Amino acid sequence: MITDACTILPDRVRRYFETLAQGEQEQIEEIRLRVGRPIEYGAGGTLTFIKQTGGRTSRIEEAALFTAEEGVQLLTRLSQHSLYTLEEEMRRGYVTIRGGHRVGLAGRVVLEQGKVKLIRDVTSFNIRIAREQKGAANAVLPLITPGGHIRNTLIISPPQCGKTTLLRDLARQLSTGVARIGPYKVAVVDERSELAGCVAGIPQKDIGPRTDILDACPKAEGMMMMIRSMAPDVLITDEIGRPEDALALEEAIHAGITVLTSAHGKDLKDIMRRPVLSRLLQSGIFERYLVLSRTPRIGTIAGVYDGTFAECRERLRC
Repeated sequence: MITDACTILPDRVRRYFETLAQGEQEQIEEIRLRVGRPIEYGAGGTLTFIKQTGGRTSRIEEAALFTAEEGVQLLTRLSQHSLYTLEEEMRRGYVTIRGGHRVGLAGRVVLEQGKVKLIRDVTSFNIRIAREQKGAANAVLPLITPGGHIRNTLIISPPQCGKTTLLRDLARQLSTGVARIGPYKVAVVDERSELAGCVAGIPQKDIGPRTDILDACPKAEGMMMMIRSMAPDVLITDEIGRPEDALALEEAIHAGITVLTSAHGKDLKDIMRRPVLSRLLQSGIFERYLVLSRTPRIGTIAGVYDGTFAECRERLRC
């Protein structure tokens, strides 16, 4: 699963990860590399260092350090030997690589007219492993399609609880058509290149045969473009929160398009503390709310609510 991600790693770092048991490699969610500091990875919600002699350790003094030379090697591999080709991605602070994995970058920022132009002297890399879990939406589809009709849905989730994986599989299943549901024309606005994991505009993940994608496009602008140009039945985007996002969502729903989207938060109360989202929820445009959790496992459905914020205790009848 992490093979594509490992191809960009400096050789020494890659060999360290090859010392881990295969089962542990498959559980890795992110690899964090900081110049002059321990090589670290996250799996199952736990952060662990790589040991100098191979394997894992929780002790800093035993950890292998990531060198400045390896930082240059990694950046060179990311840019395919041409930093110019990376300029736009570096302005956003991340690069999407083959396999749909995303590499976050941090370092010294260069400004141009008060705006970020790029990140120079990159010293931190966060490689987030993109996993395609077909069937992730199986339990969710009945909750958002009572009577075979899709409901406008907001997925509420803390980071790394599976919301992107869920949205991706919803796009795939709705686009393909399953169990008397669909098929539908699906539009995905993928601002962070996480849902489809496009490289050069080509999806690295299976998001269905009838899905159109706007990659690396601001959500609000992208939603309006999709409404005007692609006439979708269903519009999917991730991590809303800005005023312009709310306006575009309302425009889509008023145009008769069903919306599936997500927002960062622990629960409905947490979302209601954010002015933009609170106004959007109070407007009544969403008919379903799903709350995700990591307990007992990533992607657990912790709560299902209808458009009046009433919890659906008999979930399949909600």
